[in-house]
Amino acid sequence: MNYELMENNKVYLKGEVISGTTFSHETYGEKFYDLTIKVDRLSSNFDCVPVTVSSKLLSSGAFDVGRTVAISGQFRSYNKLEDGKSRLILTVFVRSVLEQDEESNPNIVTLTGFLCKEPIYRTTPFGREICDLLVAVNRAYNKSDYLPCIAWGRNARFVKDIPVGKRLSITGRIQSREYQKKLSETDIQTRTAYEISIAKIDIVEEEIDNLPTENIS
Repeated sequence: MNYELMENNKVYLKGEVISGTTFSHETYGEKFYDLTIKVDRLSSNFDCVPVTVSSKLLSSGAFDVGRTVAISGQFRSYNKLEDGKSRLILTVFVRSVLEQDEESNPNIVTLTGFLCKEPIYRTTPFGREICDLLVAVNRAYNKSDYLPCIAWGRNARFVKDIPVGKRLSITGRIQSREYQKKLSETDIQTRTAYEISIAKIDIVEEEIDNLPTENIS
């Protein structure tokens, strides 16, 4: 596998397993399962991060409910058809289980990808600046992951005018947040969104003509 494609999307998480496993998919006879890890923030809050793990790693017992586990992997996306509409699903694909380090940041993402939609800049009622980005990160076998990111303050001002196609280097954390989805006049559903909260972002000046072109609608 191309070394650059291994290095352009890296996740480290440490947290408590808070859900049992559900079957996700099977590839070449290897089964994969979904579960959720609760990761503490530096504040008193926490993020509930979806994780996909091979049955080969599950057999160790490291992902039993209630256990604290440290993992490395990649933040990935795929499209899932729900009610006739395509929905972007995000998950951390686990590559390995690590020794737990009490000094390490429990939630860190580093990636290099391409801005694939125009940034959406706004301010909150309290005057806080926010900018939403969608970044395409190349993966092996001509696949790409489309990862929503959010920048704050001076980072929001920095990214709001970046043109589509620019290559970006991003460091941050995976955050979860609940929101209300109005399905009809009487039916409102609570859902969870996932995104990368940006701590550091830079433009990679090297121009590369391999911006992903998959359908992300």
